[in-house]
Amino acid sequence: MGVSRLMDLLADSREVIRNDGVLLLQQLTKSNAAIQKIVAFENAFERLLDIVTEEGNSDGGIVVEDCLLLLQNLLKNNNSNQNFFKEGSYIQRMKPWFEVGDDNCGWSAQKVTNLHLMLQLVRVLVSPTNPPGATSSCQKAVFHCGLLQQLCTILMATGVPADILTETINTVSEVIRGCQMNQDYFASVNAPSNPPRPAIVVLLMSMVNERQPFVLRCAVLYCFQCFLYKNQKGQGEIVSTLLPSTIDATGNSVSAGQLLCGGLFSTDSLSNWCAAVALAHALQENATLKEQLLRVQLATSIGNPPVSLLQQCTNILSQGDKIDRRGSKVQTRVGLLMLLCTWLSNCSIAVTHFLHNPANIPFLTGQIAENLGEEEQLVQGLCALLLGISIYYNDNSLENYRKEKLKQLIEKRIGRENFIEKLGFISKHELYSRAAQKPQPGFSSPEHMMFDHEFTKLVKELEGVISKAIYKSSEEDKKEEEVKKTLEQHDNIVTQYKKVIREQDQELEELKQRITTLMSQNEQLQATVTQQVSQIQQHKDQYNLLKVQLGKDTQHHNSHGDTFQMNGIQTEEVSKLKEELEEWKNKHELLQGQIREKDFLIEKLKSSQLEIGTTELSSQSSRSGGLDHSNELQKELEMLRSQLQLQSAEISQLLIENQKLQVMNTTADPVLGDSGAIVTKSSELEGQLEQQIKELKSEVKALSEEKESLKQHLDSSSSTVAILQDEKIKLQQEVAESKKEQDDLLVLLADQDQKLSALKIKLKDLGVPVEDEDDIESGDQGDEDEDVEEEEQD
Repeated sequence: MGVSRLMDLLADSREVIRNDGVLLLQQLTKSNAAIQKIVAFENAFERLLDIVTEEGNSDGGIVVEDCLLLLQNLLKNNNSNQNFFKEGSYIQRMKPWFEVGDDNCGWSAQKVTNLHLMLQLVRVLVSPTNPPGATSSCQKAVFHCGLLQQLCTILMATGVPADILTETINTVSEVIRGCQMNQDYFASVNAPSNPPRPAIVVLLMSMVNERQPFVLRCAVLYCFQCFLYKNQKGQGEIVSTLLPSTIDATGNSVSAGQLLCGGLFSTDSLSNWCAAVALAHALQENATLKEQLLRVQLATSIGNPPVSLLQQCTNILSQGDKIDRRGSKVQTRVGLLMLLCTWLSNCSIAVTHFLHNPANIPFLTGQIAENLGEEEQLVQGLCALLLGISIYYNDNSLENYRKEKLKQLIEKRIGRENFIEKLGFISKHELYSRAAQKPQPGFSSPEHMMFDHEFTKLVKELEGVISKAIYKSSEEDKKEEEVKKTLEQHDNIVTQYKKVIREQDQELEELKQRITTLMSQNEQLQATVTQQVSQIQQHKDQYNLLKVQLGKDTQHHNSHGDTFQMNGIQTEEVSKLKEELEEWKNKHELLQGQIREKDFLIEKLKSSQLEIGTTELSSQSSRSGGLDHSNELQKELEMLRSQLQLQSAEISQLLIENQKLQVMNTTADPVLGDSGAIVTKSSELEGQLEQQIKELKSEVKALSEEKESLKQHLDSSSSTVAILQDEKIKLQQEVAESKKEQDDLLVLLADQDQKLSALKIKLKDLGVPVEDEDDIESGDQGDEDEDVEEEEQD
């Protein structure tokens, strides 16, 4: 209840009470996580951000500073409040804080203070000490809301105070650290110059410039380290600027690689150290780039052949104090040794190139064996580490510098105990402990810049294995190599078997999918066959029905012909009428595509029936049968009505001729008239029946062809089904064979495991420490737990 009452003070209209409430909450929330959570969930973020906005953001007064301090208390080292702040979309409300104009001269002290606290608040959200998941989500939110773009604008702006610029660089560093999306965006940022230059190049120019402030150079180094952290793409782009194929031959632009080389070989010791550490980060955990960097050639002087970058680094290292440098004399050698240790670690090819120079090993042994002052002890420890790396990662490709010979050299000139003692100088140094605490370089003066945070991790990883490698005898090395080879062979065999099993599993899956597809196709084909069989049956029924109807019509026509023969009328007028009717029939054949004419002819027959009167019963029955059949055909030919309109003129002519015939029939003998009418009508019906018979025959022929095609399709479907069944049987046989092969592979794996166990027992009998797989896993888990605890402490 008390905190809720205090939160009400932030909404008080009286500014004095509101400001005192902010100050009171500042004191209550210091180092008290419980009160911090209560205040946060009492809507403190919303009210404090509203106050900052009302007071003018970074241009506000002391009230804005108090609100920002309270926000830092609520968010710093409080994961739940940070998550609540992010989920509440409060990060988006921070973007207006960093809007700066073109004229950045004459900033007030309060504005500088406010902007400094705002930048620190962003760093609290994306700090490397936060849980990785929370940091990553905040980094993405900062990018999506445009806050990173706003910070990069301040970074490239002119007239920004030095301390604000330094803090902005540190903020951008932690926003992009380990976030590929943000790193890619930062790589695309260009400075507003003519011609435009990448922001990374502009920052590196400040880092290797000894006239720049020390804190600014440290901030640029930290930014470069964060840009390359877990960013193999960025590492490759930096190293590519050093390779011969990508160097700009015109010399119009300066690349990042050229700036790093210039800083590495300058006379300023701090530039040497910063460039060496930056280049080491470009090689961090990337064996491919370590090998590519061996191709870099440098031109030392006119007339002399170029030397490799590795050779030039060792040359400068061996010269030591002979070169007059500004700053600490030890700092340059420490930076070069850290670069060489990072370069050679986990890269046997680089170790071989290093050992190929006959002067390197004598220099290292001479440095380690000497009894020098306290300042030089750090160099001795790093030389011991470099020599140990040359032994541990040595592939014995050079006969004079095999592992055993290098160990004998240490035993004779240095002594194993002395070597281990010198190696321990690194981790016991005070500056080493400071660098191991957090990734950001935090040194009070340039002389204290000796170690890099990532390098301390490398020392911690290699110190133990190098100590063990020094004390191992040649026989133990041989046995260990044999065991490694045996294990590698075993791993290769297991990998091959796994590959074979994986391929067989893929084949089985493909075959199963193919079977499923074929079965579905078979079902579809069977359904199609069933449908086609039903269609065939329907066509058969229609065919039989039409056949019956055709038989009836033919019989009726024959009976009509017999009746006509019985009349026995053979006169010249009848012959003339027949000729005219024949002409009519020819015209009718020309118009057989226009079936609609039948309706008009039928109507004409009806009208003629009324004029002529009653005729013989056989003629009436014949005519009525023709009319009924014509009505049936009329229903089937409804689709052709639109085409028959074009033939109306021809039909009119036929009607005129029909009228002429009727006049001729009326003037003739009544018996002949009746006979002529009968002949006319019979001929017309005969033509109609012939046309129907032709159409029925064509339909029967079409149905027969369709029946044959359906039979062929059914036969092909049956053959497809048979083929699918055969393939199914083959696939089942292949599955059985694959299962048998898998059983054989499992037996072989069991034999390999027995052999491996026997080898481990022999090694244990010989006194060689051999760790079981369970121990290795538990050890790895323990190392991971220790790393997590150290990160949480940081």
